[in-house]
Amino acid sequence: MLISLQLDSETPLYEQLRNQIVIGIATGELAAQEKLPTVRQLADDLGINTMTVNKAYSILKQEGYIVIDRRHGAKVSPRMPEDAEPSAQLEAQLQLIIAQATIQGMDQSRFQMLCSQIFSRMTYRPSNV
Repeated sequence: MLISLQLDSETPLYEQLRNQIVIGIATGELAAQEKLPTVRQLADDLGINTMTVNKAYSILKQEGYIVIDRRHGAKVSPRMPEDAEPSAQLEAQLQLIIAQATIQGMDQSRFQMLCSQIFSRMTYRPSNV
């Protein structure tokens, strides 16, 4: 998986990294139980501080997207969190995205079509394991 960070973005680097890993899982670029680079290796590859990678990995672990074992490192979680209801955070993020699209003049049908196109690229499907 190719990770590209925007150093001049207002979005913190750890958040950009976290988001790209989540997208990688959803699109199938990162498979369940796939080993992730070590904190040091990923920091070196991206040219960023190890604490930035560590923070992203910690958040991903807390959210259930990855598991971390001292002996085996970080891996994509074999089972993703499955909430029956969208989290309040997800709903707030979606509300903000819809607000931005509305302000930029996008109508509901165009927004829904764009959502459908993006959703169709997501290959992750929860397993019944």
